Amino acid sequence: MSILSGKGKIKLDGQKGLTKDKPILSIEAPDVVYIPLVLGTATDFDVHVKEGDHVCIGTKLATRKSMYVPIYSSVSGTVKGIEKRMHASKRLQQHIVIENDHKDERVKAYEVKDADHMSQEEVFNAIKELGIVGLGGSGFPTYVKYSNPTNIETILINGVECEPFLTSDHLAMKRDVKALFDGVHFLIKAAGAKNAIIAIKEHKPDLMELFVEEAKNYDNIEPREVPDRYPMGWERVLVNTVFKKEYDKLPAEIGVIVNNSSTAIALSKGIRKGEPITHRVVTFSGNGLKNPQNVEVAIGTPVNYIVEKLGGYIDDDCDGFLVGGGPMMGKSVMNDTFVIYSHNNAITVMKKEDIKPLPCLKCGECTLHCPAHLQPVRIMQGEKAANVELIEKLEVDRCIECGMCTYVCPSKIEVTDMVAKAKRRYQLAQKRKKA
Repeated sequence: MSILSGKGKIKLDGQKGLTKDKPILSIEAPDVVYIPLVLGTATDFDVHVKEGDHVCIGTKLATRKSMYVPIYSSVSGTVKGIEKRMHASKRLQQHIVIENDHKDERVKAYEVKDADHMSQEEVFNAIKELGIVGLGGSGFPTYVKYSNPTNIETILINGVECEPFLTSDHLAMKRDVKALFDGVHFLIKAAGAKNAIIAIKEHKPDLMELFVEEAKNYDNIEPREVPDRYPMGWERVLVNTVFKKEYDKLPAEIGVIVNNSSTAIALSKGIRKGEPITHRVVTFSGNGLKNPQNVEVAIGTPVNYIVEKLGGYIDDDCDGFLVGGGPMMGKSVMNDTFVIYSHNNAITVMKKEDIKPLPCLKCGECTLHCPAHLQPVRIMQGEKAANVELIEKLEVDRCIECGMCTYVCPSKIEVTDMVAKAKRRYQLAQKRKKA
């Protein structure tokens, strides 16, 4: 059965108009930045700097031990030490503290002698040493996808951005269209692939016009529109839509590697200019903000600093939710002191609504709409009963926490939260078995 058969896809009530027609606002880095020693869920880092060291934009600060990934300073200034502070993961995590001297001194993180004549191995090494990771939200080390590229035919660039409020990728692609195609060109070379497809949602004529024009400079990169349906940005759904094929674990099984559009842009800037990922374009949106806006900020900039620069919350006693990410898949965070990290593409602030859930109607809408073909309501029941055996049987580990089941629930039950809790329960049980 096709992943997109039945209802499993839906047109969301998008709110992209809040930000998509505004230019990206560049916000000066604060007096102090806090670089998280976290990537994905990994916190195992070797730190290469110490208190009192002078650093520049591009200085290597630390290296992740598992799946090697270097992280770099986003400002020039003085290292003040390491401290634990709130992270978007909702946990206290270690951060390198840097006092910004506002001189913006720079060093190249990686030197490429002849970017236009790089070998496949040289591009791979650049991806690795520049610390390029999945910028669509995963933070997965990009070089791992290219470590053994066997029989790869196509690079699929995900520029879909299916979350209803997010427009950071859209504006970054529009601003950096040449860097996007250039980065895709390098990814093709890294994989030994034949061609690439850049996928964006339909009804974006301004962006598609730019893509069609730039594609004239390449004989193997094709822009393509895909339906405006959620969760089209999920890798598995996108691959199925574009290639009409399904795979077991990885797209490489059908000759495809998928990367986010902002990842391709970052790679081009890294190879051409020696710039690592030190800044991010982030969508700040939602009905809890006075002035929703896409901003470009230094990694390690506190969220409350950015909100203040944008004019603040809708009112001083705004009672709502601050979400790291979009409203469908993002996670609410208890305060706004956490900082922007490399693969953070959005902050959504929503006013709290007084919604009282009704009893489950057993309508089956959550099951009909689940893109992973799970049974969310049964998983929820298993979680309420703390029945690990049942939730394992229902394959809770395949849930991508897309938020669809909550969105379609006529009883307004937070089904996704319950399924996510069940998933954590199952993962904890698996860890205990291995211990």
